[in-house]
Amino acid sequence: MAETFFSPCPRGLENLLADELRGFGAASAEVLHGGVMWSGDWASCYRANLESRLATRVLWRVGRSRYQGEIDIYKLAYSVTWAKWFTPDDSIRVSVTAQQSPLKSLEFITLRIKDAVCDHFRTVVGRRPDVDTANPAVRIHAFLTKDMVTLYMDTSGEPLYKRGFKTAAVEAPLKENIAAGILKLSGWQPGEPLIDPMCGSGTFLLEAAQMALGIAPGLGRGFGFERFKNLDEATWSAVRSAAEARRKPLAPLPIFGSDIVGDQVRRSRENLAAAGLDKCVTLDRADILDRVAPFAAGVMVTNPPYGVRIGEAEELAAFYPQLGDALKKHWAGWRCYFFSGDMMLAKLIGLKASKRTPLFNGALECRLFEYKVISGSMRDKPRAADDAQKDPS
Repeated sequence: MAETFFSPCPRGLENLLADELRGFGAASAEVLHGGVMWSGDWASCYRANLESRLATRVLWRVGRSRYQGEIDIYKLAYSVTWAKWFTPDDSIRVSVTAQQSPLKSLEFITLRIKDAVCDHFRTVVGRRPDVDTANPAVRIHAFLTKDMVTLYMDTSGEPLYKRGFKTAAVEAPLKENIAAGILKLSGWQPGEPLIDPMCGSGTFLLEAAQMALGIAPGLGRGFGFERFKNLDEATWSAVRSAAEARRKPLAPLPIFGSDIVGDQVRRSRENLAAAGLDKCVTLDRADILDRVAPFAAGVMVTNPPYGVRIGEAEELAAFYPQLGDALKKHWAGWRCYFFSGDMMLAKLIGLKASKRTPLFNGALECRLFEYKVISGSMRDKPRAADDAQKDPS
């Protein structure tokens, strides 16, 4: 029997996620704003949690109805057969989001849903679960439109971009599922040389190495559904074993990372080591303005400093033209991708972007700028800069 799921993802990656979910056995996949509504069996749910590089969560729909007021939402939440899926020994957390709901207080709706779940358990088993907002065993999500409420159980637990091994973070890190989506948007394929010359904590490097070696991103962590009473242990074991069997042996890869800041190179090395991938990726300390290409052609992908991460706008205004010069000097034959929330990059780099893809890093609207660096091209920098300014973001 097919179940209905919703998988949120970073905005801009919805179509890629729909294709990914179909590959996991989704019977249908409808692209929505900020995620994909899909149907499938429990095996596809387990696979989506274990193998999705793009989803943030996999939410299982357990109730849906129209509402006019808070009492209607309470009645729906009370009627759901929660006790079939978890016990009062499992702590809960309720989260509510809404679009165009006429109800004024999401905090009050959250409280009413929590009360309904607890009242359900008191009726069915005589005692209620505790609430734990920090580390709950079961996460319940409600989504309200102007007249519909949908209730979900979170099959993922922690967000799926938390792969389970990253130890050393840096300020304003790039989420793993955004990094994976950018790699897919770049068209990079395993075996093709790849470099991140401003690697920070190494997120692009980790995601690329896992892709190249066929490592499912969730193999190092647990999931919310493992605590459900309706867990199909045989199916889950088979899904996990199949993913393990697809892993390739560890080997050096044509994946390179560097950063001008030595401490960030150290953090990348720590994170790669925690994932068992430190022997697969080549790391060194280098300034992107001086670095030369390790191969004649390949893909550069990076998240350059912007906003508060680099300081004053004057520094950026000086850096971007130098970056454009470095690309022309050292990276002819490469496809270069810069993910940035700073639209000055496109105006000042002195190269015309062949593609600009809108993506969101949390609430921050960004662009993925594609530059195909061709030997001898774009030498007339002022004209290229003018073209870039005419090309709206």
